[in-house]
Amino acid sequence: MAEHIVVVGAGYAGLAAAKLAARWTDSKVTLVNARDRFVERVRLHQFAVGQQLRDVPLAAVLKGTGVELVVDRVTGIDPDARKVQLTNGALTYDRLIYALGSQADLGGVPGAAEHAHAVSTQEDAEELAAALRTARTVAVTGGGLTGIEAAAELAESRPDLDVLLVTAGGFGEALSDKGRRHLVKVFARLGVEVRDHVRVTEVRADGLVLDTGDLVAADTVVWTAGFAVPDLAARAGFAVDGRGRMLVDHTLTSTSHPEVQGIGDAAAMKRHDGLELRMACATGLPTAQKAVRALAKRLGGGVPADRLDFRYLNQCISLGRRDGLIQFVNADDSPKERVLTGRPAARYKELVVRAALMFQRHPTMPAG
Repeated sequence: MAEHIVVVGAGYAGLAAAKLAARWTDSKVTLVNARDRFVERVRLHQFAVGQQLRDVPLAAVLKGTGVELVVDRVTGIDPDARKVQLTNGALTYDRLIYALGSQADLGGVPGAAEHAHAVSTQEDAEELAAALRTARTVAVTGGGLTGIEAAAELAESRPDLDVLLVTAGGFGEALSDKGRRHLVKVFARLGVEVRDHVRVTEVRADGLVLDTGDLVAADTVVWTAGFAVPDLAARAGFAVDGRGRMLVDHTLTSTSHPEVQGIGDAAAMKRHDGLELRMACATGLPTAQKAVRALAKRLGGGVPADRLDFRYLNQCISLGRRDGLIQFVNADDSPKERVLTGRPAARYKELVVRAALMFQRHPTMPAG
């Protein structure tokens, strides 16, 4: 009898995994997602400033694949009964692929949950878009790629706004010298003020309180300082790390439950040499392929590869619609000095984002 594979989460990793499982195995495959649309998460900062995004119904992407779509919210998982509890019922599984992703971590700083906006979900972006209609000063917290992209998009699309980026680290510290110089030049051109090496200790309705004691006035705060994962894996009793991410082996299989695989942001994935893979499309897409390939081999009576080979190629940063920064990196994600900047970089990043959506339609295409 064919096994039943349930995939929870239809983000970049989960949607691809469901389609690959239907293609590479003889199993019945069910995909569960809280929305009936695929969300291009890497474009949500564009949506927040008023740009129109493509409407991508999951039913259309899944048409003809044999994957059954269930639009519902996962509320719990019972690994002993192999059951996924939903708001409106439950599903039993033989194999589970856990791909519930991540969201902005608004719980670590007082006032963030009440007064800050994020760009990690469609609902976040809709709320931010509403807040920006009457905004005059916007403070973006977090100097990672999400914060950099959000600040640049805001400044370019809304020149009427005063935009400030606040980060605990050094501005562009993960980039090469050439990359940092370009980033500083673009932010100066866009008029984005940067305050680095400072920590936010409180978010208030009128702005940010810093560890220096200063108040940074802002009528809208965009929070990109870290991400958190759902607590479902921990509540279910799966082995998790200190951040609640599912612990997996080189085949992306749960270290505590061999019938479960974890992929995407909600899994703590490591290369064969121990390097932890970062939360990113660049990680999620190829590891979704690797996970389902390993599962298909097991179901077919074979033995999966004995190591997780993975290498990074670049970090792609949009700086508005007319500029960008492609930071080429070594296999371990450390920066090379080589970069691509300006309009060619903006076009490069746009191609990468379009390819990520194309991958959902054709998940067997090379992903890294």
